[in-house]
Order: sequence, then C-alpha cells, then structure tokens
Amino acid sequence: MENTDLKNQAAIDKIKALVKAIDICLFCTNLRDNDGLTTRPMSTQDVDAYGNLWFFSAKDSTKNEEIAKDSKVQLFYSHPSKSSYMILNGAAEISFDKDKIKQYWSPLAKTWFKEGIDDPSISLIKVNTKSAYYWDVEGNQMINFFKMIASVATGTNLVDAKAGNLEV
Repeated sequence: MENTDLKNQAAIDKIKALVKAIDICLFCTNLRDNDGLTTRPMSTQDVDAYGNLWFFSAKDSTKNEEIAKDSKVQLFYSHPSKSSYMILNGAAEISFDKDKIKQYWSPLAKTWFKEGIDDPSISLIKVNTKSAYYWDVEGNQMINFFKMIASVATGTNLVDAKAGNLEV
C-alpha cells in the first residue's frame, strides 16, 4: 500500500470524494466518557470549500447536548465494497444559520423535520476537520480481485491502494 499524505486543497478534494462516495458515517460524540454508545449513523450534507462537514440535527438531540459539553467528534466512513475508508477527527459546533439550512435542505430532510424548512427543531452541525486518515483502493472491484490473485502468484503487489493523512 502506497503512503500518500495529502495537504490543503488536495486533502479537501480527497475528503469530498470519499464523503460523496460513502455519504453515511458513524458520528461519535462524548469521546471522553463513553465507550461508543454515543455513536450514530448520520448522512453528510456537504463538505464545504474549507473542509468542514455539515449535518442536519434536531436542536434538542442528545448529540447536540454532547457537542455543547465537548466539541470533539470522530467520524467513521466505510465503503467495504469499494475498499474505501476514512476516519476524521474534528471540532463540532451547532448552527441555526437559516441560509445554510436552506442551502442544504432536501425533500428527504422532511422525514426528520415534519414542518419542513421552517421547522423550529432544525439545527446544523458543522464539523471542522482537525485530522483525518484514509485508506482507498483505486479502480474496479473485480479487476482488483484479479490483481490480488496475480499479486499472490507473482509475489508483487499489483493493487493500486493508497493510504495517508489528510491535512486540511
């Protein structure tokens, strides 16, 4: 596996690509006091130009309460069928910015916010990326399977796999 650390715009581009391909992450809060019970699946709305990740959340949710006490969060993205993974550490903050809510609103969000875009319980969580690490295998899964078989037969690694730190 090739170690490929990425910085600045290249790191943001990689985060965007992985999040676009994976979307759902395990969003972990209360990292100091809990053993993972405060982990829940969340759909990422966007990765902005600065590498911040955005999520919808109910303003009175447990995760918002936990973020108010301790902003440190971890996000785990996993796409096993594509062999793409990322762990992201960040600082979360709660936002009630109506322009951002409108920007990220989609009809699917109404599943959780019954009153629509003006639902009083809507908040956004903005996660400012502090550090991230990724593992990613490029290319088609079937081709990579045959490359793995050939790698075993030849004793050389033919799979185009990369991993590295992402520094925003």
